Formats: sequence, structure tokens, C-alpha cells
Amino acid sequence: MESLKPIKRSSVRIYLGKKYYRSKRYLDWIFGDKKFSLKKEERPLKHQVFTHQTLLLRELKDVDMWLQHNKVKNLKIATQKLNKVVIRPGETFSYWRLLGNTTKSKGYVDGMILHYGKVRTGVGGGLCQLSNLIYWMTLHTPLTITERYRHSYDVFPDSKRSQPFGSGATCAYNYLDLQIKNETNNTYQLVVYLNDTHLVGEWRSESQPIQTYQVYEREHLITREYWGGYVRHNTIHRKVFNKEKIQIDDEFVTENHAIMMYEPLLEQQTEKVN
Repeated sequence: MESLKPIKRSSVRIYLGKKYYRSKRYLDWIFGDKKFSLKKEERPLKHQVFTHQTLLLRELKDVDMWLQHNKVKNLKIATQKLNKVVIRPGETFSYWRLLGNTTKSKGYVDGMILHYGKVRTGVGGGLCQLSNLIYWMTLHTPLTITERYRHSYDVFPDSKRSQPFGSGATCAYNYLDLQIKNETNNTYQLVVYLNDTHLVGEWRSESQPIQTYQVYEREHLITREYWGGYVRHNTIHRKVFNKEKIQIDDEFVTENHAIMMYEPLLEQQTEKVN
């Protein structure tokens, strides 16, 4: 297994690296052979395939609440861009192709971003909550995830976590993208919006779903590394059921490895104290 020991890179190298990978992405958008989904359908498609919601405001250790409130402002702008986008057969949904750069001129404000495992502020911060939601929902559909990047750092303990570790998708304009291809014969529609307390999402389809999915983790493990840190590992799988609720498959989805930025037993110790 490749070592996850943190590598310190100069600010110049990071800046030039971003420029290089962003340029590659622009070229792929212009000259690549992918047919991107760019259109919306105001009428909701008939059938709901899967829905999920995540809490907007959470108290996180050493994170000011104003960053959470600014995240909500950013999510309102981003969801308006993505809401009701349709993916027709053969098309690819690209998170950043649809959103574009998150600039102040578009109304985005400073929010929380994670940079090499540390909490920082940046314009458009907090949008990983949206990419996480879309990725998690897509795992419960027949759509094919063709590009997804795991979080390299596990920053916060499992406080009331309802999903398996590593079931999200990190994002950074535009080189860390989330791309989803529709390799089915049906058209799908993404619905995302905010209510008073939650970010809400749905995948909808023209046709009634014939399969359902149960996503779960295997081989969860925490290792002490030679360089002194802890790394968390697991694999994500999903069970596939037909319309009669009979399991017909058990698929490997991905594996995750993330540097832990807290003590492994922190949450358990907190629970005992409380």
C-alpha cells in the first residue's frame, strides 16, 4: 500500500500545480469526446429513485459558526445551478462543468475549506457537502460514477455519522471533479434544494426503478504508521436488490485511506465522559 505520509509542498508548487491541472481540465471540456449534461427540465421527472438530506448547521470543534452560515449562502447559489439538471443516455454530469468557478462576482462568500487536513477559509467554501450528497445518492442508482476523489484527511470524529466512513466526494475547482455517466436507457434528473434545516437531494427518472441498493463498508481498520500518524481504511460495497427485494448482486464500489487528524479513540472517550 502506498504511504500516506504528508508531503510538505511549497506555496509556489501548489499554485503552479493548480494552474497546470486546471488547464488540462479546460482542454478536456473543449476538445474531449464527452457529451456533458447541460440542460434542465423544469418539470420533475415522474419517478423518485433515491432521496437523502444532510443537516446544514453543525457545531464542529474549532470551527466558527459564521463559516457554517456562509456555507449555507454558498449552497443556495450552487443548488440553483444544479437543480433539475437532466442526464440523458450517454451524457456525463460534471459537477464543476455545471457550477463554474466559485467567485465573489457570482455571490459566493468565504466558507470553510479543508487544505491538507487543516481548516481554512476560502470563497465558495462548504460545497463539499453538496458533492458528498450527490455522490452518496448516486451510489443508490444505476448511474455510473466515472470520476470521484476521496477525502485524503479524516478531520472530524464520527459524531452521529449515519453513513459509512469514506462515502463522500471531495471537490476543488476544477481539477477534483465529480463526474457521473448515464449508461442506461433512461433519462435521470438531479433535484437539489435547501429547506430551513437541511440540504435535500433527489435522483428522479422517467421510468420506475427496477433495482434498489444498500451501501455498506467492509474491512474498516485504523493503522499506526511508521511516521507517527494514524490512517483510517475501509472498502465500500453495495448490495443490489430486484423489485421483489431479492438480492441479486454484491458490488465493490471503492476503497478509502485517510490520514486521521484526531486521536482514534477520541469519540469513544468523549462518550464515556458524557
